[in-house]
Amino acid sequence: MKRPFQVLGIQQIAIGGPDKERLKKLWVDMLGLEVTGTYKSERENVDEDICVIGAGVFKVEVDLMQPLDLEQKPAVHTTPLNHVGLWIDDLATAVEWLTAQGVRFAPGGIRQGAAGFDICFLHPKSNDQFPIAGEGVLIELVQAPPEVVKAFSQLAHPGQSR
Repeated sequence: MKRPFQVLGIQQIAIGGPDKERLKKLWVDMLGLEVTGTYKSERENVDEDICVIGAGVFKVEVDLMQPLDLEQKPAVHTTPLNHVGLWIDDLATAVEWLTAQGVRFAPGGIRQGAAGFDICFLHPKSNDQFPIAGEGVLIELVQAPPEVVKAFSQLAHPGQSR
């Protein structure tokens, strides 16, 4: 099926737990990921440490998340692998096309995410109006900046200048 956009690669994975310090023990202390930032949002009920693996445009974020309030929603700790983020070369076009194909998106539309990129989420559950969804997995679509689009294009098409 021809698409008017490309999924370029993995941008992030987000891991939730009731206590991000326990998550950091494994991901930072044992596996050596570097904490490069933090993000806190009462609206999203999240306190996260933003870690990275890899380098340059091919680095992948590993977000270690805990809820600000265990009793509130969204409950970022109840699904340990909270979501997967995918780099997209043209987010607005992707959302328009996927919606027309029957893909269900989570509320909130395109907005700025924790790392400063425009994002939106595919809903984990389908419904009658939108029969295509993440089948239990929350999927984040992330607008790739120009340098990421260029790097992935060069990787996919070696020897061609784009």
